[in-house]
Amino acid sequence: MPIIQSVERALQILDLFDEQNSELKITDISKRMNLHKSTVHSLLKTLQVQRYIEQDGASGKYRLGMKLFERGNLLLQSMDIRGIARKYLLDLAANTGQTANLVLLDGQAGVYIDKVEGPRAAIRYSRIGRRIPLHCSAVGKAMAAFMGEAELKELLAGYIYEKQTAKTIGSEVEFVQELAAVRAAGVAIDHEENEPGVRCAAVPLYNYEGRVTAALSISTLTSSVDEAELDSCIALLRQAAADISAQMGYRAR
Repeated sequence: MPIIQSVERALQILDLFDEQNSELKITDISKRMNLHKSTVHSLLKTLQVQRYIEQDGASGKYRLGMKLFERGNLLLQSMDIRGIARKYLLDLAANTGQTANLVLLDGQAGVYIDKVEGPRAAIRYSRIGRRIPLHCSAVGKAMAAFMGEAELKELLAGYIYEKQTAKTIGSEVEFVQELAAVRAAGVAIDHEENEPGVRCAAVPLYNYEGRVTAALSISTLTSSVDEAELDSCIALLRQAAADISAQMGYRAR
């Protein structure tokens, strides 16, 4: 398999930074990489635009950017929360017969990091690693609804409300109204907004800081699960979410 040289060089630049070299001049990077300064400058500029590298305005030195912290933190969260939640996903799938999902927030979308299909499960789209929009998914609504005001405003900046079905929310005004309803109910519902015939319920998961880090959901078919059964699923979902959050160090105020 061929190696893309520019990508390899960019990653090698990131590897130059460590405890002893938290900041480096472009001349230092050029010398260590054995590359011309103009080539190094182009690589650094690309990394800087993507926030993997930052430059100090006063000294001109470069250092690792916050994007690496965000991605590393996402990985740590996913590893930790996935291990804690696994038992509850298995129980939810067994007790409801449906598909139980664990979704993490990543930028302006959710990412499925685990799922378990129950004996009656017919939902196949929620594969691990798949990204899902916030505005038309129960998990997306659950995570967005319980954010702080400033955090939510930043999240929705430039967000595109793409229609997935005829029932998909189509604007920020509608979405904000929906989030208020989710906060009042304590649970988010996707009423065939992402896929026709599919209805999902989701609740947020909190970490030790009291921040929403993920969501737990159950996916059902409207043709086989009525409102009464969905309510039973939601009760189990709420209890599982409370237990997972508690194990992550969350203490309800």
